[in-house]
Amino acid sequence: MNTFEQCMIQNSQPVPLERIPCLDSAVFRNRIIRKTENHERIVSFFGNKNTAGQIVLFAVMTEKDGLSVTSTKPGDTFESLTPSCPQFHWFERELAETWSLNIINHSWMKPLRFCSPLSNKTDVQAVHPIGEADYFQVEGQEIHEVAVGPVHAGIIEPGHFRFQCFGENVLHLEISLGYQHRGVEKALLNGPDKKTLHYMETVCGDSSIAHGTAYCQLMEGLNHCFPSARAQMLRGIMLELERVANHVGDLGAMANDVGYLPTASYCGRLRGEFLNMTAFICGNRFGRSMLCPGGIRFDIDPNGIEKLFSWISKVYEDTQAAVELLWNSPSVLARFEGTGTLSLKTVRELGIVGVAARACGLEEDVRSNYPSGINRFVHIPVSTWNTGDVFARGFVRWLEIQRSVSFIKEQIQHLVEGPIIKRQVPLQADQFIVSLVEGFRGEIVHAAVTDHQGRFKTYKITDPSFHNWFGLAYAMRNQEISDFPLCNKSFNLSYCGHDL
Repeated sequence: MNTFEQCMIQNSQPVPLERIPCLDSAVFRNRIIRKTENHERIVSFFGNKNTAGQIVLFAVMTEKDGLSVTSTKPGDTFESLTPSCPQFHWFERELAETWSLNIINHSWMKPLRFCSPLSNKTDVQAVHPIGEADYFQVEGQEIHEVAVGPVHAGIIEPGHFRFQCFGENVLHLEISLGYQHRGVEKALLNGPDKKTLHYMETVCGDSSIAHGTAYCQLMEGLNHCFPSARAQMLRGIMLELERVANHVGDLGAMANDVGYLPTASYCGRLRGEFLNMTAFICGNRFGRSMLCPGGIRFDIDPNGIEKLFSWISKVYEDTQAAVELLWNSPSVLARFEGTGTLSLKTVRELGIVGVAARACGLEEDVRSNYPSGINRFVHIPVSTWNTGDVFARGFVRWLEIQRSVSFIKEQIQHLVEGPIIKRQVPLQADQFIVSLVEGFRGEIVHAAVTDHQGRFKTYKITDPSFHNWFGLAYAMRNQEISDFPLCNKSFNLSYCGHDL
């Protein structure tokens, strides 16, 4: 490969915009297809307008020793990558509705969040009410269609699911989102300002620490002002507490969906304990206001360290007892095993990330593959399983809980002295940067382009749910429709993290 076909970068390392190669669209497309054939994966794919008013597409992809970024100017039309690389499916739908980009030969160009081209002409664009779209339909006398949502029973965010069924068997599931679209990325333009960190912490509420960390890393990369060792250790503790709290809650929810109340009841309480540990450190159960560029806002004293260590040790013992009830219950395993299975081949084709990918044996974890912060010095082993079903997605969560708790206890015991925050300086101008964090669902990506004044000209967020919603749809093929709640919970994807 020509060395000028890509620019290599590291996690949270800025690069001048002028160093990113801009390729002919055909060369750009062929390069990406070759990389996906070699099992490289798309990390982020988004658009930006240059000073001449032209749309520029940036593609960030995985590499063995970092990340690669390249760009192209598509002009009037762009030939879809989706037929050759299915993992681009939703990225291209987003590009079409965001930039009115005419993407030809896409498999199923329809609204992703709020609007979609009505024809192949770029000057014809219409905004549709959310949820109004053409849905894939299976024809046949014995086929029936089941529509679920967007309003669901219980306290849950809105999303529409359209099932094509033959009896109880699901032939196809189509997922329609966009009901939570808030215009977050648009609000971030020309930042950062005093509201920016608040937006980051509320991109996806249960991942406040993960998204906040991604933003802070990005800012610190752009001004070359990095946190102290103490601040990085405390950030790591907070991130792993967030992971443990959510994984414990997910295991309880999965137990509840198969009617196994002992684990469901225990995990509901235990999740609250881990959230309260976060509140003990910073005053907020979701960790909001803990992070800031340059470090953290709240420290912990020796008495607090002793209390937290004792607290997490006791709660972990209770968690272990509650979760092991799941693995020792034949009725639970009968529902978990062989349900909602994804193959490793499918995971690679769709670009699945996080727990869902590791449950198929794929060792994809930002903490190991693209480490930042404390993870550059302290390694957390990657937790995998190989069956790709509901059981695997649950068991990987349990493995991660164990390793995250060990990490937290180790950091608490060896917390070094030092300042918790450093003063920030203005951001570098005309830079491109990508920041990655392993949230509890998977890979969180924040990418930014700065203008001549060092302000955000473009800010793109990719939550792991953006990659994985289509994986849920695929996992439901040839499943009984009654298995949908369990499959859905085993992925536990975010509506607002997708819709932004």
